[in-house]
Amino acid sequence: MKPTQQLNHLGQSLWLDNITRELLDSGTLKRYIDDLSVTGLTSNPTIFDHAITHSKSYDREVRDLTARGCSGEALFFELAIEDLSRAADLFAPIHEHSATVDGWVSLEVSPLLAYDAQATVAEAKRLYRKARRRNLFIKIPGTREGLPAIEEAIFSGVSVNVTLIFTRDHYVAAADAYMKGLERRIAAGLSPDVRSVASLFVSRWDKATMDKVPDNLRDRLGPAIARQTYRAYRELLDSDRWQRLEGLGARPQRLLFASTGTKDPKASDVLYIGELAAPNTINTMPEETLLAFGDHGKVDNTLPRDGGDCDRVIADFGKAGVNVAKLGEDLQKEGAKAFVDSWQDLLKSIESKSKALR
Repeated sequence: MKPTQQLNHLGQSLWLDNITRELLDSGTLKRYIDDLSVTGLTSNPTIFDHAITHSKSYDREVRDLTARGCSGEALFFELAIEDLSRAADLFAPIHEHSATVDGWVSLEVSPLLAYDAQATVAEAKRLYRKARRRNLFIKIPGTREGLPAIEEAIFSGVSVNVTLIFTRDHYVAAADAYMKGLERRIAAGLSPDVRSVASLFVSRWDKATMDKVPDNLRDRLGPAIARQTYRAYRELLDSDRWQRLEGLGARPQRLLFASTGTKDPKASDVLYIGELAAPNTINTMPEETLLAFGDHGKVDNTLPRDGGDCDRVIADFGKAGVNVAKLGEDLQKEGAKAFVDSWQDLLKSIESKSKALR
């Protein structure tokens, strides 16, 4: 059995963190579904920027849309929704077979709306309606400003991928926003069956600390934060609050491990895959990481429900001079800024391509 199949049988979903027109046109994504047990897909502005800039596959559509007066964000969302709708259709049988637990794709709202909850919700609802796919998540940042938007989007019936989560506390806040949205739906007589995932970014912890700690701590903080957050996830699912919601028809907000491509050239290229194996979770990974794990990955253990040695490892980083709490907040702020920068780069690329094809 392939390592990717082992994870699938364990109950962990493998999602691809990539989308390009070539992946769709060439049949590569379909092959990943059939051969490597891929059951979903995520995207972000950087992925689309690279895909549109380095490919001619979008040229005809860009030319046609530009001729119709479409530009900027509107043009991008036309391209993105086309790709993600096609991907969503490929995953539709998985979505149906898994009783809508799996088989999802994700589209991000403009990060320029990050500090405007009302505008974020309005855009999330618009994109959700426009795509007309039941298995589409709208990505909303799990920042302090994003939490009201997450709650409101869930209340409005929009499935949400909460992104930019770096710490246990970020996760707990995102889960609280999700449950508040569901509780409001129940109070209003609406179905609480609105899906969500909470995306914990892992590798950026180790990238930020790899040259600041002793070798025995190198590449250990990301997995420790993941174990700590997984413990909180399992505790939440056992809580009276969640049990009540589930009894009324709600489904869990699944924990998703994101940013799982290895950043350390000295470390294994599948460092964050086998080590984060856990039932009822998701691991979304870059294409090269997926292929590497399919080739030589191993599944030896699963994440311990109690977090294992996570507290001791995190404490060791504190003793080594790393302010873990502050670093978590800094990583989220840097991530939010990077999303905005990527978005601006994406819009510039679309503008340049539009001019060149005009």
